Amino acid sequence: MRKEKKLKSEERRAAIVEWLKKENAPLKGSDLAKRAGVSRQVVVQDMSLLKAKGEPIFATAQGYMYLAPATKQKVQRLIAVQHRPEDTREELYTFVDHGLTVINVSIEHAIYGELTGAMHISNRHEVDAFCATLAKTKASLLSELTEGVHLHLVEGQNEAQVEKAIAALREKSFLLEE
Repeated sequence: MRKEKKLKSEERRAAIVEWLKKENAPLKGSDLAKRAGVSRQVVVQDMSLLKAKGEPIFATAQGYMYLAPATKQKVQRLIAVQHRPEDTREELYTFVDHGLTVINVSIEHAIYGELTGAMHISNRHEVDAFCATLAKTKASLLSELTEGVHLHLVEGQNEAQVEKAIAALREKSFLLEE
């Protein structure tokens, strides 16, 4: 891919928003930098400025996404789970195999309170990419700070879809229940 002409600040930020809006998948900061003819660090700074202006841009392990308001109301549910780090792929497969999108993960930290990480994972390919990045970077999961206990905000088309996923999580002993 050839390096594009360097765009001016406001023009570049407007272009980034348009590029993100047109994509249904995350765009890597390095790819955005090449398109804009700037460094990845400039893109990171642009993202901070765009978020500060209220643009619904989210950073995931796979890249940046623009989350436009949903036109059709979907069902969201916060689900408490607990498992070992090596069961992460299986847990995420359980959600996406039931047609859910894993919006985020959060934990309750003794010092910092609630810590949340954006995920936006909707299919097995994205689960595999997340797990590959996890292995490559040797990063720790948030749940490793809480003995595997964590929450996922998930989104689906209807309540029945979410309930089926919860039943599957229960069957696999991932669901945290009273």
